[in-house]
Amino acid sequence: MGNTLTQPAVTFNELPAGNNYKIGIATLNAEKSLNALSLAMIDLLQARLSAWERDADIACVFLQGAGDKAFCAGGDVVALYAASAAYGEALDSDYALQFFSREYRLDYHIHTYTKPILAWGQGIVMGGGMGLLSGASHRVVTETTRMAMPEVTIGLYPDVGGTWFLNHAPGQTGLFLGLTGASFNAADAKFVGLGDRFLPHACKDQVLAGLADIDWRGEAQTDRESVTALLRDMEAAHLAGQPDGQLEPHLDWINATCAEHEVPALVSRITAYEGDDTWLAKAARGLAAGCPITPHLVAQQLRRGSGLSLADVFRMEFIMSVNCAARGHFREGVRALLIDKDRAPRWRPDRVEAVSAQEVAAFFQAPWDGPHPLADLGQIDQ
Repeated sequence: MGNTLTQPAVTFNELPAGNNYKIGIATLNAEKSLNALSLAMIDLLQARLSAWERDADIACVFLQGAGDKAFCAGGDVVALYAASAAYGEALDSDYALQFFSREYRLDYHIHTYTKPILAWGQGIVMGGGMGLLSGASHRVVTETTRMAMPEVTIGLYPDVGGTWFLNHAPGQTGLFLGLTGASFNAADAKFVGLGDRFLPHACKDQVLAGLADIDWRGEAQTDRESVTALLRDMEAAHLAGQPDGQLEPHLDWINATCAEHEVPALVSRITAYEGDDTWLAKAARGLAAGCPITPHLVAQQLRRGSGLSLADVFRMEFIMSVNCAARGHFREGVRALLIDKDRAPRWRPDRVEAVSAQEVAAFFQAPWDGPHPLADLGQIDQ
């Protein structure tokens, strides 16, 4: 038997570019798992992005997923499942704390990166993949892009900066997407501010060639504008291929339906949909089948986070995520969907109406003594 060669979880290449600069290319390299984000991938990305940021020869970073099916389909929830508590058990592992703290540091680093980052958002972009893509200075979406924050199905909530980008979506679309986990396409991504330019996936090599031809200056704002101009000019020739969106045509319905402030009534209004629109019907079913605690967490995170800085958003989400791992809902959701695959989660409580205000408030209370593990976020150089 021959030796099995283990491929690195993330591969890195450097492409020669104009003015003797280089383009750093980072590829999430877990195609079989749809490039689901593991702790090893997080650490590799963080280290290389930091090195490229310090390297005066690197002008721009290009972030992509291996294969054609996905940019990144989410975080490694199976590993988090193993480290999370079931109902009635105590959390006895610090893996969840390590995972979330290092993931959120990486996401924040991308948001605040001092050089252009172009994220190529082809295929599935969900959960942890949204955290990587949302903070990039340039987000390209394609005809295959399918985005979602479907945490309602597993007893979590839209983290990885979801508090920030859902609050910046127009009208009530951020709340609706967070509650239902509804998937959306390239046109929708542009409408809610999660995509900047539409290009066919087949244009990726052309984009890389265009980046290599830019007259790089090593000045952040000038170089960002050069990337923007390249993508704008390329998009103009391909906009006819952009799919029709679902969010903008339904904006009035979403705004009217999500105007209710009480969570049980809000959930009832969405799940009561009986029309013939398949996208809205699927969104309603997703919410109806989801974890009863998640709608409360989504509503609260958006209200509490509306005036927070980006760093404070990640600090709040870290507390929420550790509590999700510790209180049983997340483990039960992953068990039903991915472990036993019975799709019959036994939620406690099992109805949105039965969730108390005290239970919701507990998710926002730090479960540790001492300083916050992300206390220095935004206060030190990356």
